[in-house]
Amino acid sequence: VLYLFCAALTEHKILFLSSSYQRLTDACRALLALMFPLKYSFTYVPILPAQLLEVLSTPTPFIIGVHSIFQSETQELLDVVIADLDGGTVNVPECVHISLLPEPLLQQTREALSMVLDPELEVADLAFPPATISVSSLKMQDKEIRAVFLRLFAQLLQGYRWCLHIIRIHPEPVIRFHKV
Repeated sequence: VLYLFCAALTEHKILFLSSSYQRLTDACRALLALMFPLKYSFTYVPILPAQLLEVLSTPTPFIIGVHSIFQSETQELLDVVIADLDGGTVNVPECVHISLLPEPLLQQTREALSMVLDPELEVADLAFPPATISVSSLKMQDKEIRAVFLRLFAQLLQGYRWCLHIIRIHPEPVIRFHKV
């Protein structure tokens, strides 16, 4: 999920494959939801019809879902990150370099996600673990995952105002983002 998240943020082509149309739609929508508060401004097609498979050769970034019966048509795509939802794999081609999150944010996000998805890991090494471990409901788990990614964005974007420069040589002041 973090590879797909970073691929979407760095404007790579992402293709979801599955035999379930519901799973394709859910995966595409989930990836966009994780990017909140940012909005994805490129091509987004949760279910691509068979007649439009040639769209996968476009040079612009996209998030597209394709039924797995068309997997053979996607094999020649060299610059597309392919997530097989049925097999649970993410294939990143050799020519594609996905910039991951900077450390320690990457490790903190992985740990936070693993605690949300598998809370038993937190007490697995304790000599005297508690008798019961509360597992969150699916609705609460969804909110916890969103909170992890929202905290990640807050940490990534903190201090952005130091990079804003006001240029006053124009009739109206212009704000420019300049990271030093």
